[in-house]
Amino acid sequence: MADHSISTISIRDCRIRLMRGGAGPPLLFLHGGGVWLPCMAQLAKKFDVIAPEHPGFGASDTPAWLDTIGDLANFYLDFLDQLDLSGVHLVGSSLGGWIAADLAVRNATRLASLTLIGAAGIHVRDVAQVDAFLSNDEQRIRDLFYDQELAEAVIAGSQRPELEDAALKNRMTTAKLSWQPRNHDPHLCKWLHRIKVPTLLVWGDHDRLFPQDYAFAFQRLIPGAKAVIIADCGHLPQVEKGDAFAAELEAFIGAMRIAA
Repeated sequence: MADHSISTISIRDCRIRLMRGGAGPPLLFLHGGGVWLPCMAQLAKKFDVIAPEHPGFGASDTPAWLDTIGDLANFYLDFLDQLDLSGVHLVGSSLGGWIAADLAVRNATRLASLTLIGAAGIHVRDVAQVDAFLSNDEQRIRDLFYDQELAEAVIAGSQRPELEDAALKNRMTTAKLSWQPRNHDPHLCKWLHRIKVPTLLVWGDHDRLFPQDYAFAFQRLIPGAKAVIIADCGHLPQVEKGDAFAAELEAFIGAMRIAA
């Protein structure tokens, strides 16, 4: 199912753009970069895929209360309450993975599982990584991908005047949330043991922003977490290896159902 609806909803007087499609158990996807991606259409064959655009990003409002990743974690707890969702498979990529982990630490009662994809949020010492804040737009995109032909296509597609305002807004909000300390909360690692739902960690083996050492660090900190490393892939497995990502997620959730 490739089709999805786009609507605007208000949570705590903050209007956000919401993409939704498919049928089945709810799957809430918290974006880092892109929002509705080809892999979403594949997942929508088995799940009710819900992909909001974060406050402060894209077409969503930038509320006065938005200062930290914790604010977004609490916002999405309100989101789950307002939509009365339960048994949710929560998936977060990059910055969205940080939000998802923070949310799961705070309150996982509405969650069935957690999946982190190349997630920010913790710091691993002595691991070399690129700093996206120090790169120009073209290099920043190149650093996301192992396949540089794909990177070229993304660069070409991004050079459209109508996208400039949203891109600037997204970068400003990302910087506000993760500039200092860079891309992590030094306190989050102390509380990841509180995550009690089944957790899947999906990383590209050539992730330059958060190398696969980060997957194994999260695995050590989250009880029972499973790490999957996707070959020939950069920071965005759901984009670069969408079929492989969807297959891993579907297999993980399917195994949970069998075990239950």
